[in-house]
Amino acid sequence: MNNKEIIAKLPYSAPFLFVDELISINENGAEGTFTFDENLDFYKGHFKDKPITPGVILTEVMAQIGLVCLGIYLLNNGFSKNTSIALTSTNIDFLKPVFPSEKVTVISEKMYFRFGKLKCKVTMKNENEEVVCRGEIAGIII
Repeated sequence: MNNKEIIAKLPYSAPFLFVDELISINENGAEGTFTFDENLDFYKGHFKDKPITPGVILTEVMAQIGLVCLGIYLLNNGFSKNTSIALTSTNIDFLKPVFPSEKVTVISEKMYFRFGKLKCKVTMKNENEEVVCRGEIAGIII
């Protein structure tokens, strides 16, 4: 399965698809990018006159690229429309703001995948290679 096929299998669509490109993926992790369009609805109210990307959205970007894409890859052809994915835990440190029109890169490293539970270390960097957030995300795939 190639990177575009993995993205096509994601159970999300616009405006809630937060993966533009999957740069690399293997059994140990994934790397991908997303650019925050300045017209996304959440920027209208977070914050007035100085919008920044909400932490919950940053977490979702890291989960989609670093956890769900990797889970689809690890399941290979075992991922179907009947497959369910649920986030089970997050522990994220937010270090820098992400502004409208910024492109971020997410790098994940698999910690373990067993009994349907996938846990990864994730890092998000901005275009200047500065870490904007990092932590651990886990989910279950049924």
